[in-house]
Amino acid sequence: MNPGLQGRNVLITGASGGIGRAIAEAFAAEGANLALLGNRHSEELAAFVAGQSWAERAFLASADVSRADEVDAAFDLAREHFGRLDVCVSCAGLWPKEDTPLHGMHAERVENTIGTNLLGSIWTARAFLRGLAEDGPHADGGGASLVLIGSTAARFGESGHADYAAAKAGLQGLLLSLKNEMPDIDPRGRVNLIEPGWTATHMARPALDDDDRLRAAVRTSALRQIGNASDVAAATVFLSSPTLSAHLSGVTLPVSGGMEGRVLWDPVDIDLDSIRTRIERARTPGA
Repeated sequence: MNPGLQGRNVLITGASGGIGRAIAEAFAAEGANLALLGNRHSEELAAFVAGQSWAERAFLASADVSRADEVDAAFDLAREHFGRLDVCVSCAGLWPKEDTPLHGMHAERVENTIGTNLLGSIWTARAFLRGLAEDGPHADGGGASLVLIGSTAARFGESGHADYAAAKAGLQGLLLSLKNEMPDIDPRGRVNLIEPGWTATHMARPALDDDDRLRAAVRTSALRQIGNASDVAAATVFLSSPTLSAHLSGVTLPVSGGMEGRVLWDPVDIDLDSIRTRIERARTPGA
């Protein structure tokens, strides 16, 4: 089935991360034009894009998504380059590696986590919707799409990471508000949310390299496996498609292997070798 993304202009924040890069590759494969925003790893992103066959369809910009002025400036540059933006994926995120209970957490960590994960999505959504309000709906009637990348931590919580769970939980309120605001700008415009579970990216791999941590993650998943960035990318393309998802808005889609907030498997029933094999198959530079 044709997702109808050929020639669409797609902006992705957090494009220098593993999930962001996978999302960029997935949209590129569908013939989309890409505005890719990075921050701390912008040079690595530029090197990655330079080696791709779709490099000529990509525009790169740098922005700290926790700063509204930087986000606005990056969106202005992208709109100037492409003429308009049709799809936006708010993927930039920060997950502190240290397990720290809230009562022992420094205010700076909380502010940084909230600033990137929640405020970053708010500023991204605001800039995207402002552009749509100025440019109007796409001429072919295919609605605009905003996809927020959240986390199952919002659904189940995460001990030692209350700052992260709270930030991602805030995206639910943003989703349910914006799915009602979007049609005032674009009658067929849609807003959806993806909640990945444990996903094998460079940000999560240090934790997943620990056997006990890996078993604990998999014990709550029906599929007894860890997700890959390509799993999230495929779901993002689907929800962004003006043909495949034309009647989906306000949807929260978990990409988590059937994760539940309870233990489903005994440790002896978990095959760590097969799980690690799946993770290794998906390893790509920066993923």
